[in-house]
Amino acid sequence: MAFNNIYKGKKILITGNTGFKGSWLTTWLLKMGAEIYGFSKDIPTTPSVFETLSLAEKIHHHFGDIRDKEALNNYIQQIKPDFIFHLAAQAIVSASYTHPFDTVTTNVTGTASLLESIRNISWECTCVLITSDKAYNNVEWIWGYREMDALGGKDIYSGSKGAAELIIRCYWHSFIKSMPNIKMGTARAGNVIGGGDWAKDRIVVDCVKAFSRQEIVEIRSPKATRPWQHVLEPLSGYLTLGQRLYEKQSQNGEAYNFGPRAEQTKTVFELVRDLAIQWGLEPDKTIRLTGNAPFEEATLLRLNCDKALAYLNWHSTLHYEQCVTMIAQWYKAFYLEENADLYNLTVKQIELYVKEAAKQQLMWTK
Repeated sequence: MAFNNIYKGKKILITGNTGFKGSWLTTWLLKMGAEIYGFSKDIPTTPSVFETLSLAEKIHHHFGDIRDKEALNNYIQQIKPDFIFHLAAQAIVSASYTHPFDTVTTNVTGTASLLESIRNISWECTCVLITSDKAYNNVEWIWGYREMDALGGKDIYSGSKGAAELIIRCYWHSFIKSMPNIKMGTARAGNVIGGGDWAKDRIVVDCVKAFSRQEIVEIRSPKATRPWQHVLEPLSGYLTLGQRLYEKQSQNGEAYNFGPRAEQTKTVFELVRDLAIQWGLEPDKTIRLTGNAPFEEATLLRLNCDKALAYLNWHSTLHYEQCVTMIAQWYKAFYLEENADLYNLTVKQIELYVKEAAKQQLMWTK
């Protein structure tokens, strides 16, 4: 049991459910006995974790654009969910340079569209809206950003995430705060890695594709540091926030950071090297440093997660080595094992993660 068993038998709407994080969240909630409804524009990648895990056969799914206010509102009114997890977004930094308008409308207008639908909810509903660590105005200092630090950024993607947070805050104070039936919080996380991610311009994706074809991996920014975290880390945070809001044990309308322990901060080169070793390859023969970054991206951004620890009793679970091992195991099963049951492997990794968190006596495991 986990999260006090509150998700069992509940109707849960996940926007962006066909994406990487959405598919892992769907699998975890299905394991806990929830009834899942999905609202997504498309299948975002090929291959796709949503298709690999055959999730369409296990849930109620609706294809729709988050920016379509009427369609989204009608779907929510039809299913009357107990929980909403909002993940639908344009989530790729490089794509924001080629499609800036779509990035802004999806991340800002799409969020406003959901907030309009929440205003029309007449039943009890707990809403967790996920943005990104990129919502902060990154000045590349060494300290982790706190929830009260300035939002925004110089690039389109960061600006769209910061703007989404401002829109959420405005709707909260103007309308939703006075609705006794709505519990709502926002979550910020980033540098999420894990099995089943095939999004463009993601370093782990580039690695496993190259490894599977016995090709060289090219690294554009080898010294860039990131606080890498397995996808299950922020998801446990989102689910904890949902639980605490539902049980009225968390202040309503608050934002929370969910990030890894400090030792998870590694350079891009270190991550690629360690994945190669897990794959059984020699790093010297599989990695080429190019230093040719096609777009500007921040080199340092960390979150301070003290608030999640203090108010939600949440902290990350996995050590860096465990994270890398789980990722390599998942992709090796996909690329190297015939007839591998990836859904079963994903569930087993969730079980392993919960067991590890229980050893650390994290409250959400009860």
